[in-house]
Amino acid sequence: MRKFRALFAIYFQETFAYRASMIIWIMTDIVTSITMPLVFLKASSLKGGAIEGFTGSAFVTYYLSNLLITMFVTSHIMWDLAMEIKEGQFTQYLMRPHSIFNTMFTRNLVWRLLRTILCFPIFLFFLYMFRGHMGSTPLNLGATFWVAVVLGHLVSFCLAWALSMIALIVQEAHSIFELYYVPMLFFSGQLFPIAMLPDWAKNLSYAFPFYYTSGFPTEILVGRVPPDRVWPLIAGQLGWIAFALLLGQILWNRGRKHYSAVGM
Repeated sequence: MRKFRALFAIYFQETFAYRASMIIWIMTDIVTSITMPLVFLKASSLKGGAIEGFTGSAFVTYYLSNLLITMFVTSHIMWDLAMEIKEGQFTQYLMRPHSIFNTMFTRNLVWRLLRTILCFPIFLFFLYMFRGHMGSTPLNLGATFWVAVVLGHLVSFCLAWALSMIALIVQEAHSIFELYYVPMLFFSGQLFPIAMLPDWAKNLSYAFPFYYTSGFPTEILVGRVPPDRVWPLIAGQLGWIAFALLLGQILWNRGRKHYSAVGM
């Protein structure tokens, strides 16, 4: 815990020193949360009611909820780690009295917490902007929601960690990371609720890990997950965490034999 607190303080100072860049990244991530509610508000008004059980106000609640959840849950640590591996800076982590996994976890946790905090004023602005479209959708803030959020964060981080280990094996991993975002955006619920997908795609989303990151906690919050489905889906989160950790360990064991720290 002493090492964790020390790392947390170091990365907090480092991350908070670059507030402007963080705000820029936040602004790029909020595009979906401001445009898609406008699209579905218009679509639901043209349909004269609900679309797949979502009214206009339910769409607004969904996307605003997903905004904050995504800010905390979604991890992109593989980009930084791949660059550090390529440039030889990865060596510093091998020499520290702390595991690389724990170091990256702490680094990512600080980044996600600060992003969520800095995003909150923007979230409040969106609440004000959409105040005329906010309905009475009940929010489920019970224990299962918080469990799903924490596990969703771990699913996303462990997947990013496993992906970053590919950079130890191949010379250029960034193009592989780009491919990751295609199914991630489609099946995570960030672009649109999973309920909007056709049945075959909806069933497919449960077979991939992306729904278990931000889509599942968001649907619990807005009451779209039946009570009898919550714990099986939480078990799915645990399964994907275990799989990603195992995959990351396999890639790490293989990749560290290739790492030469020559830099650029």
